Amino acid sequence: MQFGLIGEKLGHSFSKSIHEQLGQYSYELKELSRAELGNFMREKAFFGVNVTIPYKQEVMRYLDEIDPVAAKIGAVNTVVNRGGVLKGYNTDFAGLKALVERSGAQLQGRKVLVCGSGGTSLTALYAARALGAACVYRLSRSVAHGCISYESAYAEHTDAAVIINTTPVGMYPQTGGSAIDLERFEHLEAVFDVVYNPLRTDLVLAAKQRGLIAQGGLYMLVAQAVYASAYFLDTKCSEERLESIYRSILSARENIVLSGMPGSGKSTVGKLLAAELQRPFADTDALVESAAGMPISEIFRQRGEAHFRRLESEAIARLSAQAGGKVIALGGGAVLNPDNVRLLRHNGKIYFLNRSIEDIVPTADRPLALDRQALQQRFEERFDIYCGTADRVIAVSGDAASVAAAIGKDYGFES
Repeated sequence: MQFGLIGEKLGHSFSKSIHEQLGQYSYELKELSRAELGNFMREKAFFGVNVTIPYKQEVMRYLDEIDPVAAKIGAVNTVVNRGGVLKGYNTDFAGLKALVERSGAQLQGRKVLVCGSGGTSLTALYAARALGAACVYRLSRSVAHGCISYESAYAEHTDAAVIINTTPVGMYPQTGGSAIDLERFEHLEAVFDVVYNPLRTDLVLAAKQRGLIAQGGLYMLVAQAVYASAYFLDTKCSEERLESIYRSILSARENIVLSGMPGSGKSTVGKLLAAELQRPFADTDALVESAAGMPISEIFRQRGEAHFRRLESEAIARLSAQAGGKVIALGGGAVLNPDNVRLLRHNGKIYFLNRSIEDIVPTADRPLALDRQALQQRFEERFDIYCGTADRVIAVSGDAASVAAAIGKDYGFES
């Protein structure tokens, strides 16, 4: 192989698509067991590789040289082969530092907690110190390797200002849960999670809900890849190029989610938007009807609203499980369930299509909006929820094409 990524499980990795945008070389994903790692490194049949979980520390024993920063951190994620001499670097450090600086968070003089005890936790420790943190503690379920317990953190360090998660908790496919309970910390200013799939973990969403600076790991991933590529090719990459690649990867991975009242045009707008952007389109109402084998009106009549909502939530869970750049049109009541909203936000940006109630026509296929009175009641019940669960509110006053264009412009597909 020329260049690539080695690790134990790589099915979730975005690295190949990032390095393909960097161009100039082929990039492979190569899963290795611990038994295979030694032979791979000794054979040196590569020009350069990135290293991920769980080999960032173990790989160091096979290197001829280690960059001073990587040596101080005690972890390597980039290896370059120069004429049979293997040299290790840690571009995770530069990537995490870039993520924090881009967010605007201040670590100077702050107490920082790092969740995890693996190689990336050492990188976070070093980065926090480099950014001027007053003190940094690593947290682990088992007190070892210089870590303290989560119980100690809850008892003695509730004044922490910044939390950095380096554990895989919340990572696809097990996307639920958080490594740490943010409610225990009253003085938090910022939360970072190195997990990038999903784009926003439960930890990041909980921090955002509190109004904190909160970022997932995608920017860090892209930055470390850009810096690794510079080592591979013995060149440099501009910050503008880094930002461009990050925006491109984010837009390709993030779902566009349309919410709003029945009859507000979500499906029509969604299909136009998906066709224009060449993205997959999904309609949760259509998926529910397919799963039930009957129209929504019949589901309500034969099995009741609770059954419909269960099928709707199952469809949303499937659509939201992985970042895939889909356009998703929701049923009118989908955002009434906070769990649906949480799952959609893992990998999506929610747009509320705010069409005037006077412009929406009641129809018999909408069980909760059969007539004008019912439609008005639903609108009054839901309006604040639609606004509160949306990342953007789009006023719907023109035709579907103009609404689709407005969403595309807001998202950044148009200048």
